[in-house]
Amino acid sequence: MASYGKAIGDFSWICLMDFDFTSFCSQRSTIDTINLLLVCVFYTCVIISLIRKSSTSGRFRKSRIFLLVSIFCATISLAFYSIGLWNLIAKTGNSKELSWLACIVRGFIWTSLTVSLHVQGHKCIKILNSFWWTCSCVLVSALNIEILFRKHAIGIFYIVQWLVHFLLLFCAFQNLGYFVSQSVPESLSEPLLAEEIDTTQTGLGHASFLSKLTFSWVNPLLSLGYSKPLALEDIPSLLSEDEADLAYQNFMHAWESLARERSKHKSENLVLWSVVRTHLKENILIAFYALLRTIAVTVSPLILYAFVNYSNRKGTDLKEGLSIMGFLIVSKVVDSVFQRHWFFDSRRSGLKMRSALMVAVYRKQLKLSSSARRRHSTGEIVNYIAVDAYRMGEFPWWFHMTWTSALQVVLSIGILFGVVGVGALPGLVPLVICGLINIPFARIIQNCMAQFMISQDERLRSTSEILNSMKIIKLQSWEDKFKNLVENLREEEFIWLSKALIMKAYGSFLYWMSPTVVSAVVFLGCALFNSAPLNAATIFTVFATLRNLSEPVRMIPEALSNMIQVKVSFDRLNIILLDQELDSDTNGRNIKRSSVNAVKIQGGNFIWDHESVSPTLMDVNVEIKWGQKIAVCGPVGAGKSSLLHAVLGEIPKISGTVNVSSTIAYVSQTSWIQSGTVRDNILFGKPMDKTRYENAIKVCALDKDIKDFSHGDLTEIGQRGINMSGGQKQRIQLARAVYNDADIYLLDDPFSAVDAHTAAILFNDCVMTALREKTVVLVTHQVEFLSEVDTILVMEGGKVTQSGNYEDLLTTGAPFEQLVSAHKEAISELDQNNENKRHIEESQGFYLDENQSEGEISNEGQLGVQLTQEEEKEIGDVGWKTFRDYISFSRGTLMLCCIILAQSVFVALQTASTFWLALAIEVPKLSSATLIGVYSLISFASSAFVYLRSLFTAYLGLRGSAAFFSGFTTAIFNAPMLFFDSTPVGRILTRASSGFSILDFDIPFFVTFVAAGPIEIVAIIYILVSITWHVLIVAVPAMVASKYVQGYYQASARELIRINGTTKAPVMNFASETSLGVVTVRAYNMADRFFKNYLKLVETDATLFFHSNVAMEWLVLRIEALQNLTVITAALLLILAPQGYVSPGLVGLSLSYAFTLTGSQIFLTRWYCNLLNYLISVERIKQFIHLPAEPPSIVKDNRPPSSWPSKGRIDLQALEIRYRPNAPLVLKGITCTFKEGSRVGVVGRTGSGKSTLISALFRLVEPANGDIVIDGINICSMGLKDLRMKLSIIPQEPTLFKGSIRTNLDPLGLYSDDDIWKALEKCQLKETISRLPNLLDSSVSDEGGNWSLGQRQLFCLGRILLKRNKILVLDEATASVDSATDVILQRIIRQEFAECTVITVAHRDPTVIDSDMVMVLSYGKLVEYDEPSKLMKTNSSFSKLVAEYWSSCRKNSSSDISRLQH
Repeated sequence: MASYGKAIGDFSWICLMDFDFTSFCSQRSTIDTINLLLVCVFYTCVIISLIRKSSTSGRFRKSRIFLLVSIFCATISLAFYSIGLWNLIAKTGNSKELSWLACIVRGFIWTSLTVSLHVQGHKCIKILNSFWWTCSCVLVSALNIEILFRKHAIGIFYIVQWLVHFLLLFCAFQNLGYFVSQSVPESLSEPLLAEEIDTTQTGLGHASFLSKLTFSWVNPLLSLGYSKPLALEDIPSLLSEDEADLAYQNFMHAWESLARERSKHKSENLVLWSVVRTHLKENILIAFYALLRTIAVTVSPLILYAFVNYSNRKGTDLKEGLSIMGFLIVSKVVDSVFQRHWFFDSRRSGLKMRSALMVAVYRKQLKLSSSARRRHSTGEIVNYIAVDAYRMGEFPWWFHMTWTSALQVVLSIGILFGVVGVGALPGLVPLVICGLINIPFARIIQNCMAQFMISQDERLRSTSEILNSMKIIKLQSWEDKFKNLVENLREEEFIWLSKALIMKAYGSFLYWMSPTVVSAVVFLGCALFNSAPLNAATIFTVFATLRNLSEPVRMIPEALSNMIQVKVSFDRLNIILLDQELDSDTNGRNIKRSSVNAVKIQGGNFIWDHESVSPTLMDVNVEIKWGQKIAVCGPVGAGKSSLLHAVLGEIPKISGTVNVSSTIAYVSQTSWIQSGTVRDNILFGKPMDKTRYENAIKVCALDKDIKDFSHGDLTEIGQRGINMSGGQKQRIQLARAVYNDADIYLLDDPFSAVDAHTAAILFNDCVMTALREKTVVLVTHQVEFLSEVDTILVMEGGKVTQSGNYEDLLTTGAPFEQLVSAHKEAISELDQNNENKRHIEESQGFYLDENQSEGEISNEGQLGVQLTQEEEKEIGDVGWKTFRDYISFSRGTLMLCCIILAQSVFVALQTASTFWLALAIEVPKLSSATLIGVYSLISFASSAFVYLRSLFTAYLGLRGSAAFFSGFTTAIFNAPMLFFDSTPVGRILTRASSGFSILDFDIPFFVTFVAAGPIEIVAIIYILVSITWHVLIVAVPAMVASKYVQGYYQASARELIRINGTTKAPVMNFASETSLGVVTVRAYNMADRFFKNYLKLVETDATLFFHSNVAMEWLVLRIEALQNLTVITAALLLILAPQGYVSPGLVGLSLSYAFTLTGSQIFLTRWYCNLLNYLISVERIKQFIHLPAEPPSIVKDNRPPSSWPSKGRIDLQALEIRYRPNAPLVLKGITCTFKEGSRVGVVGRTGSGKSTLISALFRLVEPANGDIVIDGINICSMGLKDLRMKLSIIPQEPTLFKGSIRTNLDPLGLYSDDDIWKALEKCQLKETISRLPNLLDSSVSDEGGNWSLGQRQLFCLGRILLKRNKILVLDEATASVDSATDVILQRIIRQEFAECTVITVAHRDPTVIDSDMVMVLSYGKLVEYDEPSKLMKTNSSFSKLVAEYWSSCRKNSSSDISRLQH
């Protein structure tokens, strides 16, 4: 007992007097002193809490682990008291060895630890205890590790105490909330559980400790994936703590807290610090895992040192050898398990960060003010989500990789000093130099990445705009112009990409060379200073330590590069999340109940652009009473739409008040339709009420259309309603408003896209009947409806110039009188042709009813399949096909061969250098200079090949990026219009953004790593086998088993990544769609519903990311276990080998390579699996590269003469059109001739085939049968560009692009400024533009958002006035302008295109009354084709259509016209 007491009681207070920190005595004294101080603090806190009787932070429930640890602590304290008592009795006369006092002190400390485990009531005490237990464990662990390495032995009692300290550390983490299930009060949890229990929830929630440790809880998913290809419904849902909603709430809580404190630290990045505050706690645990793993890796050279020394001894003790084996096994297990959990938990934490930021950006865009929305285009918002927020998924991993790599470097340097002493000092010089060189490298890469992101933003913004406007681009044959624009933007991006990749190549060379330089200098230092013998133990310990250095040295540049990218993303996210929001107090409407007024604006002054000279709306004073029908009219650009936006609170308010008394339904001028079914768009999130739904469809004249759709109201609508006619989209919008059953209706020119008769039905049945009890504000150019409303607001120049009812305004002023007079001109032309027929028409009562209504023929409505199909993805193993595709498409075969060759030479030279060391140290007469010199020469030569490998990798990546982007862009611009009708823009944008990010940065390096991995492993196995061939007995089965496990994993991982590829696009698509329709979403107060739908999409995407990561860690853990068997076998064989069987040099060589086997195998496995997963991006991009192309733009052998068409004669010969093979015909055998120089009007009900005829003329769709011949040449025989450049069109939906007025009128730069000004003058825009400060260089925002719809239509007219082709198509070209402007424009068109063939598709039938010929279409058939005067004299379909217009107009206008005539 005495000797035992001496063993553990070698503490003396004299140690503190003669303090020497290198002695164990002083170190133990220091630890005990620190513990005593913490004991005093603990008891002080306990006494204070008892005196204050402060409330506890929550009742502390003693877990079994706390109880168990307290028993262990109490037992140890009793042991110390017993030993102290024994020493006191046995050594009462010894004054120098007061070991009994040391035992009593330690017994008291352990007693206090026992007490601390039971006193946990107050939060401060909990934190203090956790700190105390952690400190104690760390200090004792440090001391014990030092004892182990200096004495190679440690007492059992110390080991027991050490283990209990680790249990205390576990309790400390439990105190902080780790390793403990979250408990909530029963009353709260039960209802939630009833709602939230999901039978397919991920197995992590109910997994055992062992299952969590080994990731076995994911086995059911992997087993299912191995038995069949996984589908989305097979993937379990996330735990509640990982869900996007909770992550977002936690982030916003931190954000709001920091925002309140921001005045103190205005420069700090709120997004970054909110993320830190939210996720700090979980990352502390991850840091602990990373720390243990780093220590386990760092000590491996010391284990190697012990092995070589053991083999070098003449008399060996097997027990010592086996104990070294034990340390090897422990270090490998700790390395493997803790690294896996570090990687998994860091990506799990990153998942929550990613989800929170994606949701935060989406939520922000729902709140952005109008000016902020102009600063952040739809494409940029998609990029914030797809690139910046997405990057956060890897942020914690890279963060921990950065500091652990730095720590590993420091610890490795410490081991170097421990082994070779001052000889390691010279080695610090090249290390410091490399570190200093890293600073400019990091700055250059940061600048490259920042510039790359800016360029990428601009490209994606342009790409988004182009994709949304592809129809007009094809009609105008501007594909080359816009393709060049995108390619030029990519070239800018490519400059920064190439700089970044080349810099990575230099960095790779530098950091591969540094271990070689350092090792050579260290060996030289040993020789010069004689600080350590250059024997096997020294050389291979240094060698293993420097190998340990190579991993962090290789990772640090990449980690810094990624951290730089993250910093750039944090800054970009910070900008949008801090941008201006719609402020209900200063900009928006006040919801204020009033018994009299539904809407009231007093002294309102509003402005869209604060840089503008004058307000958009001035001195607005409007009162709208409940139930009133208000019409707002005025010329183009008068501010009519802005007035509605003022009511909605969307336009910034300078002064005045806006009071809105109830709910609003809004119909925008430009139709906003969601991807989804017709029913979804009408219900708009409201529950189905069949009666109300059917009534909404009926009053909006949609019933016949829906009957004609092959899937009824479940027919899918393409993105932005692209497969619906303009009239259908507008009526779906109107039906949405009617079904919404709001109190106030704001209708922004809803009748412009429909024919006159449909407009009359909508006005009478919908506005005046269905909404008779509602308050309606109607912006309209249809003067015929004005007499029916209660009040008319006449606007001009941003002011309400007149207000009153129809009769009053006719007698009071010029503006309104001009509008009515212009309408009267059109009516008068019609009047003289109608006198004879009026009696017949009235008796016939030709009204659109259920039996007579014409159904709309939409582009896709008749098809047997839905337009927007589920996104295509490969299924099963495509093997190396995609990899071969990548290499062949990039023309990178030679580059790949050079990479493999350079890597092979590098590995061969590295192996040769180490073999040289192993063999040369056995030669007694060999000088140190020769030993080091030969090694250095071989190693330097190997570094040169690393540089070549990295350079070839950069060139392979650049070549691949260029080839794929060129192919992708060409394929998109050459795709037929049907592709854009049926493909959501989000699908294309995901490939253009994140798809190319992977192609640019990841794939080339992954290809190199995968090529390098097998070469390294073969070299390692060769070295092991050449020294102890018996290792093959384990190595071969381990490799086979690894390959099987990898195949088992890959079956599921492949599908997980593929499904993830299809779940990301809807997230981006939904964000893009919301950005375009955010005004409508806010008007209907639907922001919360959209937010919830977006959460579900993010959740689905996150689920795939989560399970992909856990599957990877599952795989790596098992392969590490298998490869560790090989390493342990090799070590065991060396221990069991007879004395002298293997020289110490070869022992060192064998083990130094064996220790890298596991890392190399894991490296290969991880990068191989990642490469296969990332190659799915190549697979998805290639799907679009191989799209079927439309016919060539130029057919060299069949180009029309430059003067073609000289006449403008068009012959339609039995023309039949269908949109897809086997689909119903949309145009059915049309035969007629448009004579040269004639004006042809094309009329028919909305969707009767008019727009399809125009599409056929421009070959947006190819004829199924029949021909279109222009001036004797079949248009199908020539190139599309030759055809489309010779035709002019003003499309139904006017489109402008971001840029200037000049670039919008003349994108190809063919005309002078004088020509442009003349065209502007003719299209009534000269006066407006001449008032702008920048004139023709004045800006046009995204999609022309800063110009009214009517003005955009006038810009389109300006384009065709510049082109002056022989054939002009007006596709409902003046639908969005007022009657007065319409009359002027029709006159200009008649004058300017007098000798041209003009084809006019019109809703206002009188606009074609002066045409030479009129074509009447119905159900895709040609019903009539004759002169309008002849058709008007008979009971023709045309006369009936005109009569409908006449009856709807004349009923409201005849009395007023007669009043005007008087």
